[in-house]
Amino acid sequence: MVVIWGYSWVVMKIALRHSHPFDFSALRVGFAAALLFVFVWLRGRGRLALPRYGMAVLLGLLQVGLFVVLSQLALLHAGPGKTAVLVFTMPFWMILFAHVVIHERIRGPQWLAVALALVGLVLIVAPWELRSLAGSLLAVAAGAAWALGAVLSKKWPIAAADPLLFTAWQLLVGFAALALLALVHTHEPVRWNLEFVVALVFCAAFATAIGWWLWTYVLAHTPAGIAGLNSLGIPVIAVLSSAIQLGERPPPLELAGMVAIGAALALLAWLGLRTKGTVATATPVD
Repeated sequence: MVVIWGYSWVVMKIALRHSHPFDFSALRVGFAAALLFVFVWLRGRGRLALPRYGMAVLLGLLQVGLFVVLSQLALLHAGPGKTAVLVFTMPFWMILFAHVVIHERIRGPQWLAVALALVGLVLIVAPWELRSLAGSLLAVAAGAAWALGAVLSKKWPIAAADPLLFTAWQLLVGFAALALLALVHTHEPVRWNLEFVVALVFCAAFATAIGWWLWTYVLAHTPAGIAGLNSLGIPVIAVLSSAIQLGERPPPLELAGMVAIGAALALLAWLGLRTKGTVATATPVD
């Protein structure tokens, strides 16, 4: 999962050479939704209907539609490595949104992680360099949209449903919004060629459909802290693969910002592991 999601940022950057972000986003999400519905049906889980659709619509618009289009627009203005690192500030926005929306208390070490992430953000966004500001702000907004969706799903828990089926419906709602956006916005049509088709298949089948399935499996079989710690590899792989394949070389200040955000993410993951261990130790064994 980490390898697929990390490298997908490079593949998405390549795909945008041949299509507008709105078209690519709609094609990618629509193809992935179809694959997940087929997968759920082949598993023999019965009906493809959900008990309720409210959260699927909300998260489909927010976590799929808005997140995907913002991240694709960010890639137009910035390299894959930089964009991936800024998008993965999501955990810090989630801490702040959870404090406001569901009144979760921010603990001392979490404030340190947020402060480190803020320093990293300033160094990467570099507000004193206006030419790089648009891509950075779009990437940060994408991470914030992802985080807000996650917090709202905690505020209004999802009704009992197959996680993959729920994900498929989210993707379908997101596809509908993205397809409408692509239809009403005037831009150049997709330039279909082998490079674009390969990139589209990779992003739709592997990064979106299989990637989400792997993430569901990881969350079901590992503690949240371990899952978070492993996800740190995603922006690392994005930065390295972008440097190797596309020649993206972050300047010293930007690299320092990436290190600061990485350290903050590692601190959050360690706090998650420590909390899990404390709960396990305190749980009596019959």
